[in-house]
Order: sequence, then C-alpha cells, then structure tokens
Amino acid sequence: MIIKTAEYLISVPKVEMAPHSDRPEYAFIGRSNVGKSSLINMLTGHSKLALTSGRPGKTRMINYFNINKEWYLVDLPGYGYAQTGKQRRQTWRKMIEEYFLLRISMQCAFLLIDSGVPPQDIDIEFANWLGENQIPFVIVFTKTDKKKARQGDNYIRAFKQKLGEYWEQLPPCYLSSAETKRGREELLEFIESVNANFEPLH
Repeated sequence: MIIKTAEYLISVPKVEMAPHSDRPEYAFIGRSNVGKSSLINMLTGHSKLALTSGRPGKTRMINYFNINKEWYLVDLPGYGYAQTGKQRRQTWRKMIEEYFLLRISMQCAFLLIDSGVPPQDIDIEFANWLGENQIPFVIVFTKTDKKKARQGDNYIRAFKQKLGEYWEQLPPCYLSSAETKRGREELLEFIESVNANFEPLH
C-alpha cells in the first residue's frame, strides 16, 4: 500500500461523536510511552501527523486520521500512566472500552507492546479483555531497534509465553521500529488485505 494522503480529521471525547462508519478503521493503543505516535508517523510517512511527546499520557481523546481518503487510523489514549489521576484514568478506560464495543467499522486493533521492557501485567490484561470481547487485534512490538536487541528478543519471547498461558493460539504478531521503518510494509499490507474485504455500512 502506498500512502498518498494522511490528514488529521477530528478528536472526539465519545465514540458517539465519531465520523460516519462508511469506511474501515484501525485503532492503535498501548501503554503510555510505548512509542505509539512515532509508529503512526512512520506508517503514514508524515513525521508530524501524530504529536510525539516526552511526557506520557498526552493523547486524551479519540483521534481520527483520514488515510488516502479510504480508511481511518484511530489514535487512542494510552493506558497505565501512573501520574494521571484515578478519575481521568477511569474516564479514559470507559471511553476506550465503549469505542471497542460500539464502533462497528473498527476492523482491527493494533496493540502496541514495548519490546524493551519485561512483560507487563496491564498489557496481558488488556490483550485478554480484547479477546474476551471478541475484538479483532494484532500485537505490534515496538522499539526493536534499541541497543539491547538481544534482551528485547528475550522480552518478546517472555511476553508471548505469558500470554500463551491464556490463549490456545496467539494473535498475529509483528516487529516494528519507528527509526528503521521495520514492519511498515507488513503492517500496511495487512491493512490493505482487510480493506479489500470491507463492506460499507448502509
């Protein structure tokens, strides 16, 4: 897939305010500081499409990007940021859960996992929640270009092993790097294949 255009469309606090469900959309989510904005920018080829920040917890709404005027890329708030107040975390969780449960044009979620840290319970719990609610998703391991690559490989294996305690078969997994563009072609090909089978809602 060639990305010809990638434009910010709208940010909404509730799924009911999202654009009309006339095209496929893909949601990107993960723990705060997982490298989500960098991955989105790498995939779309626009370095400033999604705002990157050294401070986690920056995304606070459901952010829509119009890609090739054919599909939506959706940037969801990160979860698990300890310095965010409990009430705000609960608000974000409700917003995220309602999005996944109610948004019928959401084709697949991209669950981002930091390859540079040991398996986190909150990631396992969220993956299991998606599975329990029959939300289609793939796992994308981020930051695979970092210096401690061998350690990262160990963390990826450990994460798969831990998730495998709950799953008979793991969701599809991809390796990515915003720096080297690793995984870009594979992820875009995956989106293109899903788009080909999308039937617009009338």
